[in-house]
Amino acid sequence: MTEESTYIPTDSHDALRVTKDLFAGTISGITQVLVGQPFDTVKVRLASDTSNKYKGAGDVVKKLISQEGPLAFYKGALTPLVGVGACVSTQFAANEYMKRVVFKNEKHLTSFQYYISGSVAGLANTFLAAPIEHIRSRLQTQISGKLGPLDVIKQVYAKGGIPLLMRGFIPAGVREAHGMGLYFLTFEWLVKREMINNNIERKEISSYKLCLFGALAGYSMWFTSYPIDFVKSRLQTDNLESPKYKGSLDVIKDVWKNQGPKGFFRGFLPTILRAGPANAATFCAFELTMRLIG
Repeated sequence: MTEESTYIPTDSHDALRVTKDLFAGTISGITQVLVGQPFDTVKVRLASDTSNKYKGAGDVVKKLISQEGPLAFYKGALTPLVGVGACVSTQFAANEYMKRVVFKNEKHLTSFQYYISGSVAGLANTFLAAPIEHIRSRLQTQISGKLGPLDVIKQVYAKGGIPLLMRGFIPAGVREAHGMGLYFLTFEWLVKREMINNNIERKEISSYKLCLFGALAGYSMWFTSYPIDFVKSRLQTDNLESPKYKGSLDVIKDVWKNQGPKGFFRGFLPTILRAGPANAATFCAFELTMRLIG
């Protein structure tokens, strides 16, 4: 496949274009939460488990169902339904802006340009993702399930203000910059390949292929960035009263010393199981929404 970047005139001056990107991103974000939240809850429970309460993903599932009920898989879902909708809309809008305005080409960018576009989108999203994921993680790890999003926000803010709400910002930023770079690169490269090999327009790509490409994009992100996300989760679920970790390096040293390299992959199974369906749904929802609204 060639890597040349041929300029294709677009409707980049369309006043509603950014609004459309944000709307389609919001729809895809909500779809991602509905499909992926149960997997994410299991992942966070495992990643935050410092006392070895759970033997593995299967054990988390059994205990959630028996002790807290099936709805426990959607603990903290309200926050991501609103927050992830905003996050994903930011990611997709920033990625589309980079393609359309910065690189002045929506159709065929080079792989490097796709990676940079995705990385910028990830960095832009970090300012939303860090606090939103912090609150969601604390909701997902509470056993009684009595606190709501506002309760947790007030609790965290009272303990440390904005800096504590933004806890985990650095690993979240690293994960987003690299992970989103590969995420969008994978999807866009596969779309580009499909268009060139079959001489078709983007809108002609079938839904099942959009799902397949989205799933592969999700795998490319998580296979390369999960340990970074693990460190973020440990920081964001640390005890508020007597925190064990001062920062990312403390988490890395502690996990390496007590569990070795494999410790950074605790919770990896539910994450990878989630990556396929959640990201297939995310990209398919975005592309189909964009086709619908024009």
